[in-house]
Amino acid sequence: MSDERVHIRPDIAVLPAYKQGRQAAADAFKLSSNENPFPPLPGVVQAVQAQTAFNRYPDATALAVRAELARRFDVSADEVHVAPGSVAILHELAKATSAPGDEVVYAWRSFEAYPGVVTVAGATSVQVPNRPDGGHDLDAMAAAVTERTRMVIVCTPNNPTGPIVTADEFERFMASVPATVLVVLDEAYAEFVTDPSAVRGGALIGRFPNLVVLRTFSKAYGLAGLRVGYAIGPQYVLDAVRACAIPLSVTAQGQAAALASLEREDELLERVAELAASRDRIVTALREQGWPVPDAQGNFVWLPTGAGTAAAAEAFEAAGIIVRAFPPEGIRVSIGEHEAVETLLETARSLVGDLTSAR
Repeated sequence: MSDERVHIRPDIAVLPAYKQGRQAAADAFKLSSNENPFPPLPGVVQAVQAQTAFNRYPDATALAVRAELARRFDVSADEVHVAPGSVAILHELAKATSAPGDEVVYAWRSFEAYPGVVTVAGATSVQVPNRPDGGHDLDAMAAAVTERTRMVIVCTPNNPTGPIVTADEFERFMASVPATVLVVLDEAYAEFVTDPSAVRGGALIGRFPNLVVLRTFSKAYGLAGLRVGYAIGPQYVLDAVRACAIPLSVTAQGQAAALASLEREDELLERVAELAASRDRIVTALREQGWPVPDAQGNFVWLPTGAGTAAAAEAFEAAGIIVRAFPPEGIRVSIGEHEAVETLLETARSLVGDLTSAR
């Protein structure tokens, strides 16, 4: 048998695969994937179960979902794109705008999929360090834009650290970025934001011809297992995105679940408010213990565990709490079941002294 191997792009050969949050045993709490701990909204399961024509392709354009979102955001259906999760749209945007020799600017640390998205497109990542408080340094990001920049990603609230970008900051940022550079406002956790100063992508639609807003049904809407995300932006940009998309990738079940969830949005927002309130109580308790927790506006909190990250993650796991570790920087803990809070805080209390003395 020949030892010769198929040629793989060198940058892809060394690219680590995306790692999802670890699964949890039956007696542990999975707080590693920012999932919504609530079950599907009433009517969602029934809507999914009604889609039994597995022998037929779904609507490739997800028109019913796009039409409903267009109505809500006061745009045309052509200014909405639906895909299997907002990360899929990030891949499509990168491929539509960026090629070898081009650059994509984003903050770091931020969503761990960003580096892979850029590499797969063949472009080069330009990572701009966050401020000490874990938020985006938009002035530094604007300064990093060059004639080679094709796309900038702004994640608010920032995953995994938690702070938002304010409306004023974003306005100044957009004024400083050339109109030829696509700006992607990644609002995967927008529904959890309670800070009134936060930028709201929905209010900016149509104002900037180089802005695309990303949202998802995976987090607040609790449809992570069905993979539905969407983008709102200029039609010409989304037409290019659709040309890069994998056809027929959003299932009929996912489309039905998204529509059913939108119909029960009032109930959804009640659940979101409950999770946000739990988040705020956890942040207060952690800070009282001595943790320097950044402002948390998603459905997660960030513990800056530094060099002790791996050991801290092991301690949480031993206590029955599965967290997302980002060595050597910190740990992200999702807001999950109420029953997990006491164990989470007890474990955090047992760790904070050692970590504080190590800094």
